[in-house]
Amino acid sequence: MSLFMESLRIMGTGMLGVFAVAGILIAVMKVLTTLFPGK
Repeated sequence: MSLFMESLRIMGTGMLGVFAVAGILIAVMKVLTTLFPGK
């Protein structure tokens, strides 16, 4: 059972990492479109 909880915790941190990376990418895209509106 502990192994199952451990895998769930690892998956949870992985999801948080994915959301963090996606948020950073979206923020960078917004900044780039603001700096270069012609693109």
